[in-house]
Amino acid sequence: MVKGYDFSPLSAVNRRRFLQSAAAIGAIGIGSASGILPSLAEVTTPKKGGHFKIGVGSGSTSDTLDPATYYETFMYIFGHSLHGYLTEMSPDGNLVGELAESWEPSKDARTWTFKLRNGVEFHNGKSLDADDVVASINHHRGDQTKSGMKNPLKTVQDIRSDGPATVVISLTAGNVDFPYLMEHYQLAIMPAKDGKPDISGVGCGGYVLDGIDFGVKATAKRFANYWKPDSAWLDSFEVLAIRDVTARTNALTTGQIHAMDRCDLKTLNLLKRNKGLEITSVGGTQHYSLGMFVDAAPFDNVDVRLALKYAMNRQQLLDTLLNGYGQLGNDHPIASSNRFFAKNLPKREYDPEKAKFHLKKAGLSDLKVQYYASDAAYTGAVDAGVLYQQDAAKAGITIDVVRAPADGYYDNVWMKKPFTANYWGGRPTADWTFSTAYEAGADWNESHWKNPRFNELLIAARSELDDAKRLDMYIEMQSLCRDDGGTIIPVFANYVNALSTKVGHNKIGSNWDLDSFRCAERWWLTDV
Repeated sequence: MVKGYDFSPLSAVNRRRFLQSAAAIGAIGIGSASGILPSLAEVTTPKKGGHFKIGVGSGSTSDTLDPATYYETFMYIFGHSLHGYLTEMSPDGNLVGELAESWEPSKDARTWTFKLRNGVEFHNGKSLDADDVVASINHHRGDQTKSGMKNPLKTVQDIRSDGPATVVISLTAGNVDFPYLMEHYQLAIMPAKDGKPDISGVGCGGYVLDGIDFGVKATAKRFANYWKPDSAWLDSFEVLAIRDVTARTNALTTGQIHAMDRCDLKTLNLLKRNKGLEITSVGGTQHYSLGMFVDAAPFDNVDVRLALKYAMNRQQLLDTLLNGYGQLGNDHPIASSNRFFAKNLPKREYDPEKAKFHLKKAGLSDLKVQYYASDAAYTGAVDAGVLYQQDAAKAGITIDVVRAPADGYYDNVWMKKPFTANYWGGRPTADWTFSTAYEAGADWNESHWKNPRFNELLIAARSELDDAKRLDMYIEMQSLCRDDGGTIIPVFANYVNALSTKVGHNKIGSNWDLDSFRCAERWWLTDV
């Protein structure tokens, strides 16, 4: 049985390794803070009070309070301030219980039993019970749901309550990583009535919804009856959609906000000179991608895809776009920190001659494609497209970079156009990463890729209890992505953000950006 939450502010949780139960096989070591993040020896005591404001480079007028529709950082961090989840990734990269006090698998990992925590109250006064969990998870299942978690949850055969504090989830096949899915930002637990969850923003998180203007600003106030005594330090919290990185930077340096995400790495040295700011750089699983529809010409030819991959100068992007704040990618989404990373897979390098070779194999002497990019995907996405355009030209490939509007990019461009820029945050297991964006039929399969061998391996690895066999499967899957897939992954990017020195924090989690999207819960203001 895996137990739940440690209430200390630092929570240096040293749980028994999941290898003691089927839950653990597949756990990874999440990347740690690097470079310019202060030492953990500098532990400070949190303070309560104050109004915290953060500017983020995302947010859309089409956002909603329904967690199934969360697609960008604006709603990810605001949603985490309102809601609780069954499990949580600690800052140390361990999976711990949040609303679930403990969980236990059957021997074949096909049935999972979650015991809920007592004393958890929703903002409307309702006490948490198993029916709330059942309704909240079912909200992402079925033919009608638009949730990005529909595919990862498709193996859920049945979910039921076994008394007010126990939830039993039965799967069609074993999944040794299943509890990790329960920490996903879309799987918020909401109060239920007659089997339907309340999607109006009522949750059991540390903050109560105060107001929201979608794509502009959202505010929340501390929930007096929050069950975690050593969290949610702020009196109130505000997230502002400031999509232009220059505007975000100006807002931070002039004191209009306390923190910002997605720093412009080209001007980072200027920010580092400001003694009133702290720059944090946290390495994890975030990576940038270029998705090609493999069912649309010319990307339906594997040699065209390989030509475009060889025409990408990855080292230049790492040096120029990221200023070294990251690692080189190899056209698969598994980070080097993952225990199933294929470390011996040959690294793909920029090679215009190999690109020409594959164009010739495809029966082409040159190639012209349109590539859609926006800083809504990541800061510098358009600049990266221009660099790609210049390097690909040496291989006889013309890339027409189309600058798409930031507002509505993920509604109108991504997965609507055949060749687009995107970024992916942290999925803590290989299975979750692959099933979200690479499995045939997955809602977020941005390249429409369908490889029978890959899908066969994905299903087999999910329930395989032998660690060595599982490693072999994941290595082959990474190779298939690299050589056949429709996604170019040039770099893994650190999360680089800037904070006022008036913002206090301890170790910053790297599973997702901004302390695993829990900055409002974990951070505090030092000048109150």
